[in-house]
Amino acid sequence: MTHTDQNVSSYGYCATALVPVRAEPSHKSEMTTQLLFGETYTIYETIPGWAKIISVFDHYEGWIDQKQVRDMSEAAFMQFNNLYGIAHEIYFPLNNNTNFEEFFIPIGSSLPGITAQLFRIDDTEYAYNGTYLDPGVQLTGEEICGLAMKFLHSPYLWGGRTHLGIDCSGLAQLTYKLAGYRLPRDSNVQAREGVTINFLSEAKPADLIFFDNEEGDIDHVGILLPENQIIHASGQVRIDRIDHQGIFN
Repeated sequence: MTHTDQNVSSYGYCATALVPVRAEPSHKSEMTTQLLFGETYTIYETIPGWAKIISVFDHYEGWIDQKQVRDMSEAAFMQFNNLYGIAHEIYFPLNNNTNFEEFFIPIGSSLPGITAQLFRIDDTEYAYNGTYLDPGVQLTGEEICGLAMKFLHSPYLWGGRTHLGIDCSGLAQLTYKLAGYRLPRDSNVQAREGVTINFLSEAKPADLIFFDNEEGDIDHVGILLPENQIIHASGQVRIDRIDHQGIFN
């Protein structure tokens, strides 16, 4: 679900490895996406036990468990929205230097304002000693293809955005995030970005390839690799051959 205009009541960030975002305020409701550590959001509505949020990274809307909400000041929220490093380790420990705690965060986590392995969100200081993409850096198409390979054999999970479970549009979005680019969450919205190419022969490695269903609605996306191959999430993240007729699976 994408952004709707409402009044902001407060600001928050994902302070755990991930937070599931659900379509409705219930743990039985489908998980539509996940917040990764450091990703920020605005809170637009609260009911007992639940908060309705919109992610800053992709403007995706949904409900999260109130116990997983971590408030942040408006000053910190405004400071870090477009200034964050991106974790490049599959899973790597993050140290909370303020509370003397250590926990693991997944690849693609946001590291707001990180400098020399350190960053601070309000009164909490964190240390991340793994490799990460510096704020503002954008990588090449060849590097994007290499980043996609990090997810090879990850299981398919509707709404997933991590190595332990990911869907097709999550793979595209997270791979491009690792390279310093911001994409929408769903494949049908991703297809509106960039420039349309009508023939596969004109495409270049790292281009996104979209597929539609019988009704003509886009419902799948993959990343083009060299030598007429595509990496995509179908049962698991896999590499298949592709030509102008589609994927050979």
